Amino acid sequence: MTFKEEKPWYQWYPEGTPKEIEIPEVPLFELLRETAKKYPDMVAYVFFGREVTFKELDDASDRFATALSKMGVKKGDKVALFLPNCPQFAIAYYGALKAGAIVTPMNPLYKPREVNFQLKDSGAETIVALDALYPIVEQAKRDTALKNIIVTSISDYLPPIKRILGKLPGKVKTLKVPKGPSIYYLTDLLKEYPPEPPKVEINPKEDIAVLQYTGGTTGLPKGAMLTHYNLVANALQTKAWIPDFEEGKGVIMGVLPWFHIYGQTFVMNLGTAAAAKVIVFPRFDVEEVMKAIQKYKVTLFPAVTTIYNAINIHPKVKEYDMSSLRAGISGASPLPVAIQKTFEKLTGAKICEGYGLTEASPVTHCNPLKGKRKVGSIGVPLPNTDAAIADLEKNEFLPPGEVGELVVKGPQVMKGYWNRPEETKSVFMTIDGETWLRTGDIAKADEEGFFYIIDRKKDLIKYKGYSVYPREVEEVLYEHPAIKECAVVGVPDSKAGETIKAFVALKEEYKGKVTEKDIIEWAKERMAPYKYPRIVEFRDQIPKTTVGKVLRRVLREEELKKTRSVRQLRTSK
Repeated sequence: MTFKEEKPWYQWYPEGTPKEIEIPEVPLFELLRETAKKYPDMVAYVFFGREVTFKELDDASDRFATALSKMGVKKGDKVALFLPNCPQFAIAYYGALKAGAIVTPMNPLYKPREVNFQLKDSGAETIVALDALYPIVEQAKRDTALKNIIVTSISDYLPPIKRILGKLPGKVKTLKVPKGPSIYYLTDLLKEYPPEPPKVEINPKEDIAVLQYTGGTTGLPKGAMLTHYNLVANALQTKAWIPDFEEGKGVIMGVLPWFHIYGQTFVMNLGTAAAAKVIVFPRFDVEEVMKAIQKYKVTLFPAVTTIYNAINIHPKVKEYDMSSLRAGISGASPLPVAIQKTFEKLTGAKICEGYGLTEASPVTHCNPLKGKRKVGSIGVPLPNTDAAIADLEKNEFLPPGEVGELVVKGPQVMKGYWNRPEETKSVFMTIDGETWLRTGDIAKADEEGFFYIIDRKKDLIKYKGYSVYPREVEEVLYEHPAIKECAVVGVPDSKAGETIKAFVALKEEYKGKVTEKDIIEWAKERMAPYKYPRIVEFRDQIPKTTVGKVLRRVLREEELKKTRSVRQLRTSK
């Protein structure tokens, strides 16, 4: 038996959740237009006390679409977003889509080299950036197609009193950016242009909405082409999965970053589709988040393991009433049982582990929030989603209990990788005339239809929920004049999940002159804060195969043995 013929997971669906849901073939921004028509005065976002209604969000995104059109932005042009979570992100996101453009979000922690790569690879001609990040854009724009720079400040959407206080030193980081022929202020554009977006024909199943960059399994980041239909589907699939999440009544904690597809779908787009109030945070502050849960009676808390754990161990956790929470969805990294149980005991909410990947918009699996769930499992496929375990060598399915590669298919699966036909071809497989997405994750499924990840993608490092790709880190390290060879792996870490370790072989003339700390500080200046190595170990040589390929697997196994030895030593004591 394979899951090709039988889908035993349907029996575990929460009551009221259908096996299939209707997915309208509409542009993603139609979710906002529909919600704004039905609930114009309902609050979409709360940002440090400032409330933004759905009508205000729809109007502002219309104005932004008009402005882009007047700047010459046409259907298919790329608009990069270099912003933390804030109302302006959503305004620019939905506004760019209304103009027919393709959004490509960037991590606001990126350094110039990373911004430059994404601008070049995507061909973005317009960028919307936080004023404090403008110097990075200036350094990164060389040799790119960038024509328009639109800046905004965090203080633009703060309440009046906080806007004044925010300009005081040490409160909110802002930067005065000089206006120029290609530099605009978002606030000026929203005042200058009417809410009359251009009429653009969108084919939801074919036209790309978001070019979401991911490293896949190896190499430099590549853009996953997510269509309007992909993103509408995943927003509605996640909405259908959450029992009792009544339209117009939900309150979502918005701390997951929106530049990441997990935050986009499970916070921003779900919030829009369900007319939910989102409490927006540009960065995670554990005590402020607990205060907000109590104040706004948050009901849904999508997050990652490190966030739940930070609340669990906070000394003031019992001072806050978080009983309003009904559900938490954990993704991006495995959810340890101890963290799950502690959080549930503290709040009364049920946390369920799910699974997804950028190439699937991202959610494909989740444990049921009501009824049966299995600890250690990623749960069952969502409505309209099929999943199976495929043989690692042959294009055929494996029966329950056998280990192979997790493959998925559904309306949320991407169109392919931007400008990478060979990599697109390699990530899809065809069995019995049907196309499946290879996840690259080794997994198994039980007889009841629950899936389990056995091992993550071969080299991917998960640091505090962030994906770190060794090759990208290694390429930066190789720019150091003292480094002859290097290899980067993830090593177990009780707080971060995994931490980044670099094994380095120095050139002879630098031995004894360069320290491990020197390498770390050098890398820190050139990479986003979550990417640079936390540990450096010098080696005379890096283990390689006979053809010269670095054996990261050997290094990982050495680190795992060390970890096990330390644990055994502690246990024996």
